[in-house]
Order: sequence, then C-alpha cells, then structure tokens
Amino acid sequence: MADAPAPDPDRPGRPTGGDREGPEASPGRGERSAAAPTWLKACLNGARRPDEHPALPVTPLQLAEAAREARGAGADAVHIHPRDEAGSESLSASHIGAAVRAVRAACPGLPVGVSTGLWMTGGDAGARRAAIRGWEALDASGLPDFASVNLAEPGFADLWKDLRRLGVEVEAGVWTPEGAEALAATGLECARVLVEIIGGQAGTALARAHAVLDRLDELGVPGPRLLHGEEEPTWILLDEAGQLGLATRIGLEDVLHGPQGDPVDGNTELVRLARARLA
Repeated sequence: MADAPAPDPDRPGRPTGGDREGPEASPGRGERSAAAPTWLKACLNGARRPDEHPALPVTPLQLAEAAREARGAGADAVHIHPRDEAGSESLSASHIGAAVRAVRAACPGLPVGVSTGLWMTGGDAGARRAAIRGWEALDASGLPDFASVNLAEPGFADLWKDLRRLGVEVEAGVWTPEGAEALAATGLECARVLVEIIGGQAGTALARAHAVLDRLDELGVPGPRLLHGEEEPTWILLDEAGQLGLATRIGLEDVLHGPQGDPVDGNTELVRLARARLA
C-alpha cells in the first residue's frame, strides 16, 4: 500500500535537515511546509482502568464524546481501545463496531484507529487473529480506519495481512532498533511507523527515540513516523516530535498530567496543551 502523495496532513514524514523531500525521494520523509501544523492523534483511553482517572472514556458513547471534544481541541485523529460490557478491552467485532460507529456518528470524517495489543487475548496470537478476522462481519461504518500492530508481539505479519484484506490500514508499533529491523525484514508498508518509547527513564528517552528513528532510516523503512512516549517521557518526546516535524499523539492512554506535572481534567485539556506546545 503506497502512501498518499504529499502534501497530505494525514501522512507527515520525517525531515532530516535541509530541504524536505517528497515521500518518494526518501523513506519516512514527507513534504510539509514549515507553517503546517503537526499531525496530532488523541489516544483516548488505552488499557487504563476507570479508577485511574475520572474522565477516562470507556463506553461507546463516552468515547464518542471524548473524540468530539478532542477534535474540537485540535486532534486530527483518535485512537481507542473499545471495551466489553464488563469494561475489559475487547477485539470482538461487536465491541469494535459499536465504539467505531459511535465515534463516527459524533465526528464525521475523523480518522478512527484501534489497538490490536496481544494482551487483550491473554497472549494468544491465534485467538487475536480469529477475533480480527471476525471483523469481516462489520460494514464500513464499523470498521476502523487504521489499527496499530506491535512488532514485538508474535504473529504480527499474519495479523497485518488480515487487516489489509479488510481494508484497514496498519500503524506499525516499533519500540526498539530491533523492532525496526523486524519491520524492515517484512518488506511491508504501513500508514505510519509508530516510534513508541515505552517505559524507562525520561533522561534516556531522547536517546532511545533517536536510536529507533536512525535505525529505521538506515534500513530504508518506508512510511511516515509518529513519535510518542508514555508517562514521564511523554512531554519530552512530544516536544521532540514537534522539533523534528514528526506526527505525535497525546491522551489519557499515555499520561495523566500536564508538562509541569499538574493533574489534567482529561483528554481535551491534554490535546489543548499539546497543540499549544506544538505551535
């Protein structure tokens, strides 16, 4: 699947100094003017429990309202983890479809993505693949626009192909230089490469991020990059993404506090704070 031709705000690329080249000139680089705003995705809930934040959206209606408010605050897309009736993360077609349809009804035209984290099926890659193949029962209104696939998890290549057969674009979750190598070895192309700096100390976050970004470039991995972190490194990496001209994300999935460590009201405040810093 080829990336859409630049300029396209949904396909930000990674500049490497000097003139910014078109996406066909070099992998991971896109044509964006210096004035173009950073592409920002709101990650609304993740795997967090409702008791971690009072504004965490869980139900389809809560996700829809959170998405609507995030869009109003400046989000270009949303990433959600639909839940079942007990509040547990789910990959079943019924729960995916209900959440995606609710967001689409509240936010027409807003790209909607979901996770495919292996933990949702207890580490069973076969059960995960079966659940996602069940999405064939969904019509276009219930299918997400994109889904993230973690390269550190077994079975990612088969899952990737299943998603593409469904017409769902893939975001490749790369956590380490080894993940970059695994992605390069597949020869598969994606909508975005998610450079995700998970855990670790804030003081090492930038070095770890650049190790992954550099390895992706060395291997000629195609696709625009999205850089983000979780918890303490979140704001450091959001700022770095802005400096590099990369896409990024923010939301209660990643962090519960603002840049100064203050608690936030919810996703809308996080998106507003991020937009102010990226400006």
